[in-house]
Order: sequence, then C-alpha cells, then structure tokens
Amino acid sequence: MVCDRCTLVVSSLMTELNFKPASVEIGEVDFAERELSADELGILKDRLEALGFELIDDKRGQLIDKIKTSIIDLVHRQESLEKIKLSDYLKKNVNYDYNHISHLFSSIEGVTIEQYFINHKIEKVKELLVYDELSATEIAYRMGYSSLAHLSGQFKKVTGMTPIQFKKLDGGKIRKSLDKV
Repeated sequence: MVCDRCTLVVSSLMTELNFKPASVEIGEVDFAERELSADELGILKDRLEALGFELIDDKRGQLIDKIKTSIIDLVHRQESLEKIKLSDYLKKNVNYDYNHISHLFSSIEGVTIEQYFINHKIEKVKELLVYDELSATEIAYRMGYSSLAHLSGQFKKVTGMTPIQFKKLDGGKIRKSLDKV
C-alpha cells in the first residue's frame, strides 16, 4: 500500500472478509494477537492480488516495504524536506542500522535507497510543478535542494528534461503513480 486510498481499499476488504485487524496503515495490517489460519491467509492473498496488492509475509520483504513506506511518507506527506537527513530518518523509523538496510534494499530492489528517495522527490516535484502554486525556486528549497540549479540537474538526470520542459509538455499526463516509482 502506498497511499491513503490503498489503505481504504484494504480496510474495506478486511471488513468484507470479516477480519478484524487492530489497525490498517500504509504498508501494514496488524492483527495484534490474532493469527490468521492458512486458509484465511490464502483467501486474503488471493483477494489482495486481485486488487493489485501483494501479501508480504517474509521478514526481509516486510523490512523493504517499511523502508519504502517511510520514504513515501517523508517525501509526500512532509511539508518540507529541508534539514532532514535520510539515513537518520530511516534509522529512526525502521529501527535498523542504515548500512544494513541500505545493503539489503540495494540487493533486493536493484536500486539504492538514495536513488529510490530521489525518484520519489522528482515525482513530488512534478506534482508541485503541475499544480503551479509555487515557483521553481520555492519547490527546490521545499524539497531539500540547495538551489534551483541542483534541482534542475537532478530532475534532468532522472527524467531527461528540465523542469521547464516538463511544464511545457503538460507534465500531469506523464507523471507516475507512487507504486511505479
């Protein structure tokens, strides 16, 4: 789950299946003390997959999902990324040493945590450019870039175009959904 709508869909499924989780949050359903039976897990897995979700039941997969969810929360739900150090943020939110999670993430996802973070930042920049409420300089500082030139360079490296070119192309039509970043 990568957004609030995903959480709503999964919550509705839990109600429909008459499962009573303690909580449903982005990337996690907590059943507290209750253990689902093998049959219930099978039904849940099938129903989640039919909705485009994946049931992650191994510890490494859960950790990767928690890293992704933490980055998505940081980039898409924080007002500003100024003065936030990614390694400290993840260490606090995931409760693992950054070197450990960085190596694990890279080996499983085939991309570094930093690149995953940058990709999400660029998607957020695209969103802010499409909304056209902030200047490019304001967007740069809000997203934690030291300058507009730094943002523009990274934007071009990831997308192949400058932020200005993106806006001229009606960028809203070429944005990615969060689960595709």
